[in-house]
Amino acid sequence: MVKKIKIHREGYKIILAALVLLLMVNVAVRLIWPALPLVHNLLLGASVMLLAFVVLFFRTPARHVEPDPLLIYAPADGKIVVMEETYENEYFKDNRLQISIFMSPFNMHSNRYPISGSVVYTNYQPGKKFHARSPKSSVLNERSTIVVTSENGTEILVRQVAGALARRIVTYSKKGEKVRQGDEIGFIKFGSRVDIFLPPETEPRVQMFRQVRASRTVLARVV
Repeated sequence: MVKKIKIHREGYKIILAALVLLLMVNVAVRLIWPALPLVHNLLLGASVMLLAFVVLFFRTPARHVEPDPLLIYAPADGKIVVMEETYENEYFKDNRLQISIFMSPFNMHSNRYPISGSVVYTNYQPGKKFHARSPKSSVLNERSTIVVTSENGTEILVRQVAGALARRIVTYSKKGEKVRQGDEIGFIKFGSRVDIFLPPETEPRVQMFRQVRASRTVLARVV
């Protein structure tokens, strides 16, 4: 049985624009060079593949989570590229366990809350376009920071970071709102990363370079 692909709302306009543009290019090429069927077929094939990529980029699978106050789930699909104690200088201004997830253009780009609780801080900052794997991207690139406090008092910072290809970060979080583990934080378009800053005593449950899935992989356990 073939599963239906659910498209994220952030992708509707982009998919439509890509479809219209590709149709125009294919029609124009056929009108300008009508006697080149091989070129027409190659262009059509490439157009179908490009459109399929754009559609798949904006896929958003349903991922149900049974909330657990002791577990911290991955906020994004991708690969662990940073896992170390570092100084967080925007909100906590002290040492935290940082885990960073790099999302390639082939990953699902919807971001999810790693814990349930209340949003106590949000901040968007424009920035540069360093590659998302670079340590500089966390503090210099376009980014959006969200802090959630759980019922047991654990504070976790999630930072959406735009990459070299990303053009827009979308964040739905609002200060003061109650959120549930697994609910959507927002979306980052075309290549990026998500940093999560945890209390230093948190017990990690992942290793470097592991592939993780949002609301499926447990990153750490609250001690």
